[in-house]
Amino acid sequence: MELLGKAMMTILTAALISEPGLAAKWYVSPQGTSTGRGTIESPWDIESALLGEQPVQPGDTIYLLEGIYRRRPQELFSIKLLGTADEPIHIRPTPNQRVTIDGGLQVQGGTAHMWIWDIEILVSEPNPTQPVSPGSHPEDFKRPWGGLHMHGGTGCKYINLVIHDARQGVSFWSGAKDSELHGCIIYDNGWIGTDRGHGHAIYTQNNEGIKTIADCIMTGGYGYSLHAYGSARADVSNYLAEGNICYDAGTFLIGGGKPSHGVRVFKNSLYGVNMRLGYSAPYNEDCEVRDNLIVNGGLNINKFRQVVNEGNLVVGLQDSRPESPTVILRPNKYDPARANLAIFNWNRQKSVSVNVSDFLKVGEKYRLMNPRDFFGSPVQNGTCTSEQILVPVEGEFAAFVLLKS
Repeated sequence: MELLGKAMMTILTAALISEPGLAAKWYVSPQGTSTGRGTIESPWDIESALLGEQPVQPGDTIYLLEGIYRRRPQELFSIKLLGTADEPIHIRPTPNQRVTIDGGLQVQGGTAHMWIWDIEILVSEPNPTQPVSPGSHPEDFKRPWGGLHMHGGTGCKYINLVIHDARQGVSFWSGAKDSELHGCIIYDNGWIGTDRGHGHAIYTQNNEGIKTIADCIMTGGYGYSLHAYGSARADVSNYLAEGNICYDAGTFLIGGGKPSHGVRVFKNSLYGVNMRLGYSAPYNEDCEVRDNLIVNGGLNINKFRQVVNEGNLVVGLQDSRPESPTVILRPNKYDPARANLAIFNWNRQKSVSVNVSDFLKVGEKYRLMNPRDFFGSPVQNGTCTSEQILVPVEGEFAAFVLLKS
């Protein structure tokens, strides 16, 4: 009778909250249950909420209460939720709370118009201190995969996630159509084998629809930064890669064994990272490569029949440098309190003046965060007193996330 009462209460709650035109707010916690009511006082478990086993409707928001969500040995929590273009389903932390998935998420077919925001994804088991056996699936390497894996999902968005220390950061496959990865921080993923490094920040393939990878920060790890790659049977086409920051990481690649088309690469900032478009295919169709800045790396556009190559600056390790620092500040598309900042400090000054007038107003407080320690103490915080703020920089390059407090 008690379980029946809880079930009736869940149905009643859904009826009251999810009437047309009134989006519901549901709550999940690490201690939640599938028989909860989806409230703060009686939250759901994450597994039943993300799998669509609860009465979540288009336009609803699933709030994750603070804590660590962990499961072993099946460390990936599956998602199968169906929103609409006008009313996507949102999954995000409860405001001002930190949520960590110790393991990962996998998006299944049948998912559409689902947005995931502001979640940290990691694997807590340490990497081996010595190289493991060669290959992509070594038998002596038992560490969980973790990360974010999109096998399906149409019109989905993955916004401002922090993904690190997984075997692979993001797997963004062809079943995820017309979807976007935006503002994510992806670092220190992969592992070292006796043959080479394995695991990438982003491994992706695509054909139908446009895959957008924009304003992400990728650094560290053992494989590629962007690895848009496949064999002669896999599609690597219809990409927009814009405004990403990659440093101290592997090659930024879009291309495979099958001819690519519809490749657009705009306004990316790479430091110590090569950009390569086209791989082993006998030819590729078309690409646009505009306004990218590549320092201590190269740009290779390989076997494209139609190429637009404009406004790109490639500065080699031994090349002369510009006289004044180059500062790139890109406000976040979805969060007006957030921006990415890249500084090319050519003269290696101790600090660089940054014009923040497009982002901060005089009197607003801000925090400057290290992407590799996003939840830690700020590199700097203060109050904006003019159009400029002075940012400390060590070396020739630095990347930050700038937040309004």
